[in-house]
Formats: sequence, C-alpha cells, structure tokens
Amino acid sequence: MSLSPSTSKMLSLKSSDGKVLEVEEHVAVLCETIKSLVEDGCADSPIPLANVDGATLGNVMEWCKKHADQEASADDLKDWDAEFVERDQGELYHLIMAANYLNIKGLLDLICQKVADMIKGKHPEKIREIFNIENDFTSEQQEQIRKDNSWAFE
Repeated sequence: MSLSPSTSKMLSLKSSDGKVLEVEEHVAVLCETIKSLVEDGCADSPIPLANVDGATLGNVMEWCKKHADQEASADDLKDWDAEFVERDQGELYHLIMAANYLNIKGLLDLICQKVADMIKGKHPEKIREIFNIENDFTSEQQEQIRKDNSWAFE
C-alpha cells in the first residue's frame, strides 16, 4: 500500500495521557504498528497508544513527518536527525520505548546509535554515572570480575 501526501487522509492518535494528535496517514504509517491497524481497517476512531505519552508522540510524529517528506535529501535528513537526537537522557529513553512500541526501525536505530555513542569508550563506572545505575556488586565481586575478565579492563 503506497500512500502519497496528496491522497493521505488524517488519522487521530490518542496518547497514554489522553492527548489526541491529528496526523496525515502517509506520515503515521511509518509506524508499522499504526500501519497494521490502518490495513486492518481499525483506524476510523482515535487510535489508542497506551505506551506513548503526548509529548513523546508529538516528537515521534515530527520525526515521521520529516522522513515522510519525499523532497528531503539524504544529507538534509542526516543533519536533521543529528539535531533531533540532541536531547536529554529522559527524552531519549521515552523515544526509544515509543519507537520500539510503534515499530519504527529507522527511529529506533537512530536513537540507539546516539546512546551507543554516549557510552563508547567509557569505563563501566562512567557508564553507571551517565545512566544513574547503582552498582550492586560488592568490592569482592568486582575484583573477581576484573580478574576473570582482565581483557575488558585494559
């Protein structure tokens, strides 16, 4: 099913916090989850998206709209994407969860790459600090892990 902007109707998406967002169908179907509902004829009323809050849904649809724009060049999209992922960790987390729930591979890959870049080359202690992860190993357990896996700490 190929939808062009000129033939695309509007869909209503309802976020977990009750916000309703009107989106062109050709934009919304970049989300495989929504595309399946449209193909099954289940998009006549607002589509409930129980796992996505309104602010995150707005951001996701902004990304989808930009990527549905057939006139955008690959370089423009690359630059736009780089700016899009410059967000705080909380927003990135919500975007990852939404992209996964809505099955948007391109967005999920983009944000996961951003997170990977954030931790690349960092020691476990720094990664724990970045993501506010509590170390639940005792000092003896940590020493044993370092001993057993010395190659990873070089």
